[in-house]
Amino acid sequence: MFSFENVIKLIQQYWKVFLLEGVKYTLLLSIVTVFFGAIFGSILALGKMSRIAPLRWLVTAYVEIIRGTPMLLQLYFFAFVLPKVLPIVDTYTAVQIALICNSAAYVSEVIRSGIQSVDIGQTEAARSLGMTGRQTMIHIVLPQAIKNILPALGNEFIMIIKDTSLGSTFFIGEVMTSYLKVKGATYLALEALIIIAVIYFVLTFTLSKIFAKVERRLKA
Repeated sequence: MFSFENVIKLIQQYWKVFLLEGVKYTLLLSIVTVFFGAIFGSILALGKMSRIAPLRWLVTAYVEIIRGTPMLLQLYFFAFVLPKVLPIVDTYTAVQIALICNSAAYVSEVIRSGIQSVDIGQTEAARSLGMTGRQTMIHIVLPQAIKNILPALGNEFIMIIKDTSLGSTFFIGEVMTSYLKVKGATYLALEALIIIAVIYFVLTFTLSKIFAKVERRLKA
């Protein structure tokens, strides 16, 4: 039967598993995913806006495949296929790569929409002043696009933190894996689940407030 006393006992006994191990791996997975997802997403966004038709079609096909299939399916695919193709890749790395590939597809659409939201007249004005396409993109378009897409990128970071819970399928050490460990050792499923829910809420709520503050500063 559920008991708050059991919740307190679990926190006292397994706080290292919950906080030091679970949160560490969750944040590590999320930060690496968002970092490389933003880089590859930017490349994909530029590819989708490219004048080279085959490149545009290839990027579009990749984005649609990723967006059209469940993330858990993608995790299974990468976790089972990558270690066989590249024996040096372990399950944790395969899951990390899967998260990056998934995030890149969604971030690419966010970045593309942000770039296209900038008034084309500003690009034409910059080019008429003698700026190259690269200079126009770096100094005129991207600074404005970043302001437009920051809320969406913040939401993507928060979504990735929650999506890392799917990694527990492969027991890679994030927060939900901590839950499975504690539940298996104590058989206190509900109490452990409540602790996990609070941890996820604290992580996502804190990040949402940080991004909201950054967004207000950019608007100012």
